[in-house]
Amino acid sequence: MNFIVIGCGRVGAELSYRLFKNGHQVVVVDSKKDAFNRIHSDFRGRTVEGEALSMDTLTRAGMDKADGVAVVTNSDTMNAVIGHTIRTHYPQVKQVLVRNYDPAMREMLEAFGLQIVSSTAWGAERLQELLIDPSFRAVFSAGNGEVELYEMYITEKWNGHSIAALLEGCKNAVIVAALTRAGRAELPASDTLLKSGDVLTVSTTLEGVTALRGRLQEGTEA
Repeated sequence: MNFIVIGCGRVGAELSYRLFKNGHQVVVVDSKKDAFNRIHSDFRGRTVEGEALSMDTLTRAGMDKADGVAVVTNSDTMNAVIGHTIRTHYPQVKQVLVRNYDPAMREMLEAFGLQIVSSTAWGAERLQELLIDPSFRAVFSAGNGEVELYEMYITEKWNGHSIAALLEGCKNAVIVAALTRAGRAELPASDTLLKSGDVLTVSTTLEGVTALRGRLQEGTEA
Protein backbone atom coordinates (compact mmCIF):
# COMPACT_ATOMS: atom_id res chain seq x y z
CA MET A 1 0.00 0.00 0.00
CA ASN A 2 1.04 3.62 -0.51
CA PHE A 3 1.30 5.79 2.58
CA ILE A 4 2.33 9.40 3.16
CA VAL A 5 3.59 10.62 6.52
CA ILE A 6 3.52 14.38 6.97
CA GLY A 7 5.91 15.55 9.67
CA CYS A 8 9.25 13.87 10.36
CA GLY A 9 9.59 14.38 14.08
CA ARG A 10 10.08 11.43 16.43
CA VAL A 11 6.60 10.03 15.76
CA GLY A 12 6.75 10.57 12.01
CA ALA A 13 10.21 9.04 11.68
CA GLU A 14 9.24 5.97 13.72
CA LEU A 15 5.95 5.50 11.89
CA SER A 16 7.60 5.84 8.47
CA TYR A 17 10.21 3.23 9.28
CA ARG A 18 7.64 0.80 10.70
CA LEU A 19 5.48 1.10 7.57
CA PHE A 20 8.52 0.59 5.35
CA LYS A 21 9.64 -2.50 7.32
CA ASN A 22 6.17 -3.95 6.82
CA GLY A 23 6.57 -3.78 3.06
CA HIS A 24 4.64 -0.60 2.22
CA GLN A 25 5.58 2.24 -0.11
CA VAL A 26 6.22 5.29 2.08
CA VAL A 27 6.71 8.99 1.35
CA VAL A 28 7.76 11.31 4.19
CA VAL A 29 7.07 15.05 3.95
CA ASP A 30 8.68 17.76 6.05
CA SER A 31 9.49 21.44 5.59
CA LYS A 32 13.02 20.95 6.89
CA LYS A 33 15.51 18.73 5.08
CA ASP A 34 17.44 17.97 8.28
CA ALA A 35 14.34 16.35 9.78
CA PHE A 36 14.81 13.33 7.54
CA ASN A 37 17.99 12.49 9.46
CA ARG A 38 15.74 11.12 12.21
CA ILE A 39 14.66 8.20 10.01
CA HIS A 40 16.52 4.91 10.39
CA SER A 41 19.38 4.54 7.92
CA ASP A 42 17.77 1.40 6.44
CA PHE A 43 14.73 3.37 5.27
CA ARG A 44 14.28 3.19 1.49
CA GLY A 45 11.14 5.26 1.05
CA ARG A 46 10.96 8.70 -0.56
CA THR A 47 11.38 12.02 1.21
CA VAL A 48 9.82 15.27 0.00
CA GLU A 49 10.93 18.63 1.34
CA GLY A 50 8.27 21.33 1.29
CA GLU A 51 5.35 22.96 3.05
CA ALA A 52 2.55 20.45 3.50
CA LEU A 53 -0.13 23.06 2.76
CA SER A 54 1.35 23.62 -0.69
CA MET A 55 -0.50 21.77 -3.44
CA ASP A 56 2.85 21.43 -5.21
CA THR A 57 4.28 19.57 -2.22
CA LEU A 58 1.26 17.28 -1.99
CA THR A 59 1.48 16.59 -5.73
CA ARG A 60 5.20 15.75 -5.52
CA ALA A 61 4.44 13.42 -2.62
CA GLY A 62 1.96 11.52 -4.80
CA MET A 63 -1.14 12.34 -2.79
CA ASP A 64 -3.40 11.32 -5.70
CA LYS A 65 -2.11 7.73 -5.35
CA ALA A 66 -2.04 7.49 -1.56
CA ASP A 67 -4.06 4.85 0.30
CA GLY A 68 -3.59 6.59 3.61
CA VAL A 69 -2.02 9.67 5.19
CA ALA A 70 -0.79 10.33 8.72
CA VAL A 71 -0.43 14.01 9.64
CA VAL A 72 1.92 14.13 12.63
CA THR A 73 3.56 17.55 12.73
CA ASN A 74 4.21 19.14 16.15
CA SER A 75 1.30 21.59 15.70
CA ASP A 76 -2.27 20.47 16.41
CA THR A 77 -3.65 23.42 14.47
CA MET A 78 -1.47 22.65 11.46
CA ASN A 79 -2.46 18.99 11.60
CA ALA A 80 -6.14 19.96 11.52
CA VAL A 81 -5.73 22.28 8.55
CA ILE A 82 -3.57 19.83 6.59
CA GLY A 83 -5.94 16.95 7.31
CA HIS A 84 -8.94 19.00 6.25
CA THR A 85 -7.17 20.10 3.07
CA ILE A 86 -6.38 16.52 2.10
CA ARG A 87 -9.93 15.35 2.84
CA THR A 88 -11.30 18.21 0.69
CA HIS A 89 -8.98 17.99 -2.32
CA TYR A 90 -8.18 14.27 -2.30
CA PRO A 91 -11.42 12.49 -1.35
CA GLN A 92 -10.08 9.25 -2.81
CA VAL A 93 -7.59 8.87 0.07
CA LYS A 94 -9.11 6.14 2.24
CA GLN A 95 -7.58 7.07 5.58
CA VAL A 96 -6.54 10.48 6.88
CA LEU A 97 -5.23 10.31 10.45
CA VAL A 98 -4.04 13.30 12.46
CA ARG A 99 -1.99 13.43 15.62
CA ASN A 100 -3.24 15.35 18.65
CA TYR A 101 -0.77 16.36 21.35
CA ASP A 102 -2.65 18.94 23.46
CA PRO A 103 -5.88 17.44 24.91
CA ALA A 104 -7.41 20.94 24.94
CA MET A 105 -7.28 20.89 21.13
CA ARG A 106 -9.16 17.61 20.67
CA GLU A 107 -12.56 19.22 20.23
CA MET A 108 -11.21 21.45 17.49
CA LEU A 109 -9.78 18.46 15.63
CA GLU A 110 -12.98 16.49 16.07
CA ALA A 111 -14.97 19.45 14.71
CA PHE A 112 -13.19 18.90 11.39
CA GLY A 113 -14.51 15.33 11.38
CA LEU A 114 -10.99 13.94 11.38
CA GLN A 115 -9.83 10.62 12.78
CA ILE A 116 -7.42 11.60 15.56
CA VAL A 117 -4.84 9.79 17.67
CA SER A 118 -4.11 11.60 20.92
CA SER A 119 -0.77 10.37 22.27
CA THR A 120 -1.11 12.46 25.43
CA ALA A 121 -4.63 11.30 26.30
CA TRP A 122 -3.82 7.68 25.46
CA GLY A 123 -0.60 7.73 27.49
CA ALA A 124 -2.28 9.33 30.50
CA GLU A 125 -5.04 6.70 30.36
CA ARG A 126 -2.49 3.84 30.37
CA LEU A 127 -0.51 5.37 33.26
CA GLN A 128 -3.69 5.84 35.28
CA GLU A 129 -4.69 2.20 34.78
CA LEU A 130 -1.31 0.88 35.86
CA LEU A 131 -1.25 3.13 38.93
CA ILE A 132 -4.72 2.05 40.03
CA ASP A 133 -4.37 -1.70 39.45
CA PRO A 134 -1.75 -3.39 37.25
CA SER A 135 -3.62 -6.73 37.48
CA PHE A 136 -6.00 -5.45 34.78
CA ARG A 137 -4.21 -5.59 31.44
CA ALA A 138 -5.47 -3.50 28.54
CA VAL A 139 -5.13 -5.55 25.34
CA PHE A 140 -6.92 -3.27 22.88
CA SER A 141 -7.79 0.42 22.89
CA ALA A 142 -10.55 1.93 20.74
CA GLY A 143 -10.54 5.59 19.81
CA ASN A 144 -8.26 7.31 22.31
CA GLY A 145 -8.88 4.95 25.18
CA GLU A 146 -12.54 5.73 25.85
CA VAL A 147 -13.43 2.03 25.38
CA GLU A 148 -10.94 -0.78 25.86
CA LEU A 149 -10.60 -4.54 26.04
CA TYR A 150 -9.13 -5.75 29.34
CA GLU A 151 -7.90 -9.12 30.53
CA MET A 152 -8.68 -9.74 34.18
CA TYR A 153 -7.81 -12.74 36.34
CA ILE A 154 -10.49 -14.39 38.43
CA THR A 155 -9.47 -14.80 42.06
CA GLU A 156 -10.45 -17.51 44.54
CA LYS A 157 -13.13 -15.20 45.95
CA TRP A 158 -15.22 -15.65 42.81
CA ASN A 159 -14.64 -19.35 42.28
CA GLY A 160 -17.97 -21.07 41.58
CA HIS A 161 -19.95 -17.86 41.09
CA SER A 162 -21.55 -16.71 37.87
CA ILE A 163 -20.45 -13.98 35.51
CA ALA A 164 -23.79 -12.25 36.13
CA ALA A 165 -23.01 -12.08 39.85
CA LEU A 166 -19.60 -10.55 39.14
CA LEU A 167 -21.08 -7.89 36.86
CA GLU A 168 -23.89 -6.98 39.24
CA GLY A 169 -23.76 -3.26 39.99
CA CYS A 170 -21.57 -2.39 37.00
CA LYS A 171 -24.44 -0.41 35.41
CA ASN A 172 -24.31 -2.23 32.06
CA ALA A 173 -20.91 -0.60 31.43
CA VAL A 174 -19.14 -3.95 30.99
CA ILE A 175 -19.53 -6.41 28.10
CA VAL A 176 -17.88 -9.83 28.35
CA ALA A 177 -16.02 -10.72 25.16
CA ALA A 178 -14.44 -14.06 26.10
CA LEU A 179 -13.60 -16.47 28.90
CA THR A 180 -10.29 -18.32 28.74
CA ARG A 181 -9.86 -21.43 30.86
CA ALA A 182 -6.82 -23.71 30.68
CA GLY A 183 -5.72 -21.97 27.49
CA ARG A 184 -9.03 -22.44 25.66
CA ALA A 185 -11.31 -19.46 24.95
CA GLU A 186 -15.09 -19.49 24.69
CA LEU A 187 -18.00 -17.08 24.44
CA PRO A 188 -19.60 -17.44 27.89
CA ALA A 189 -23.21 -16.94 28.94
CA SER A 190 -24.18 -14.74 31.88
CA ASP A 191 -24.84 -17.85 34.01
CA THR A 192 -21.42 -19.39 33.25
CA LEU A 193 -19.69 -20.27 36.53
CA LEU A 194 -16.24 -18.85 37.09
CA LYS A 195 -13.18 -20.72 38.31
CA SER A 196 -10.13 -19.23 39.99
CA GLY A 197 -7.42 -18.75 37.39
CA ASP A 198 -9.89 -17.99 34.59
CA VAL A 199 -9.09 -15.03 32.38
CA LEU A 200 -12.09 -12.88 31.55
CA THR A 201 -11.80 -10.51 28.58
CA VAL A 202 -14.16 -7.57 28.90
CA SER A 203 -14.99 -4.47 26.87
CA THR A 204 -15.59 -1.46 29.07
CA THR A 205 -15.06 2.21 29.83
CA LEU A 206 -13.00 3.63 32.69
CA GLU A 207 -16.21 3.84 34.73
CA GLY A 208 -16.94 0.19 34.05
CA VAL A 209 -13.47 -1.09 34.88
CA THR A 210 -13.46 0.94 38.10
CA ALA A 211 -16.73 -0.71 39.14
CA LEU A 212 -15.40 -4.13 38.16
CA ARG A 213 -12.25 -3.64 40.22
CA GLY A 214 -14.46 -2.83 43.16
CA ARG A 215 -16.46 -6.02 42.65
CA LEU A 216 -13.31 -8.16 42.56
CA GLN A 217 -12.03 -6.57 45.76
CA GLU A 218 -15.37 -6.92 47.52
CA GLY A 219 -15.69 -10.61 46.83
CA THR A 220 -19.04 -12.44 46.88
CA GLU A 221 -20.09 -11.16 50.29
CA ALA A 222 -20.94 -7.68 48.89
